[in-house]
Amino acid sequence: MEERIPLFVALRDIRFARGRFALMGTVVALITTLVVFLHGLTGGLAGEASSAVAGLPADRVVFGAPAGAAPEVSFSRSTVDDAALAAWRAAPGVRSAEPFGVAMTRLAGASAAVPVGAFGGTAGLLPPLLSGRAPGDGEVAVGERVARDAGLRAGDRVTLGARSGVTVSGVTADRGHAHAPAVWTTLATWREATRQRQPTALAVRGDGRPSGEAARATKAVGRDAALDGIDGYVAEHGTLQLIQGFLLVVSALVVGAFFTVWTVQRRPDVAVLKAVGASSGYLVRDALAQALAVLVAGTAAGGAAGFCGGWLAARSVPFELGAATAAVPMAAMVLLGLAGSALAVRRITSVDPLTALGASR
Repeated sequence: MEERIPLFVALRDIRFARGRFALMGTVVALITTLVVFLHGLTGGLAGEASSAVAGLPADRVVFGAPAGAAPEVSFSRSTVDDAALAAWRAAPGVRSAEPFGVAMTRLAGASAAVPVGAFGGTAGLLPPLLSGRAPGDGEVAVGERVARDAGLRAGDRVTLGARSGVTVSGVTADRGHAHAPAVWTTLATWREATRQRQPTALAVRGDGRPSGEAARATKAVGRDAALDGIDGYVAEHGTLQLIQGFLLVVSALVVGAFFTVWTVQRRPDVAVLKAVGASSGYLVRDALAQALAVLVAGTAAGGAAGFCGGWLAARSVPFELGAATAAVPMAAMVLLGLAGSALAVRRITSVDPLTALGASR
């Protein structure tokens, strides 16, 4: 029997109760839409908050601290002196150690002023140039969005923080820091614009590290871990991921509750099938296949809706989502939904086939 009628019960139930299963599929689709949209929003906000640091050509970022203070992973509190820079450059295994400064300030052109994250460092730390050239002293390279919003192009004069008369040398790919577009200049011009004397951190290549006082006065972390040093990044990113996690748990509970009720309602049918020879294992596989069909259909529809909604929303809110990244929340929806269904359909194994013969009456 089992070989002759694979998925018989699952397909019959879906045809017989089209309205119920369509409603369940709609619920799954709506939850998936919200999860996918939140996933894209999380990626977009993370890019605006951290892409300038995440794109640094470095293996590690080294943070420092003023004399007497312990170093910590924080761009707003870090400062690196000349002694620490020299120690890191001389350390065995370190191929390069480039100082760079980070500060929030304002860039004002002839027609507009925008808040920016100002980075000061060598040309090797710049994002890809789209036009113009790398900045020298008294110059700044702006991102494509800043150039568009402020109406800037190479050769224009702007005011960067406290430094006026700065020339736009070129336009780079868009990068962001703490939800502000990043602009790039030399360390000397950055000091003048921000009124800070020492660089913020070091971009280090290689796996070596110094010893002695330099090791105690600095803290080196991987580039991904350095993102935690951006003000507000951890709280924002963690909150959005927590919301996604709650939605996935809710989806598992909703799907599990639906199939629990459905399993109770179809106990007589299950008992009949058991009475004519169907095994519990076959019936469980059949029920899980039914749940899988609902989950895949609902998740596919919800994922498509999330993509379309994100594409429309990307015009006004930061949204970043690709096929590979969308597959993660969609797969999680299906797997957690199946887990909830498995807990529900386990009741099938306890159905007594004698109930089909009226023993419970």
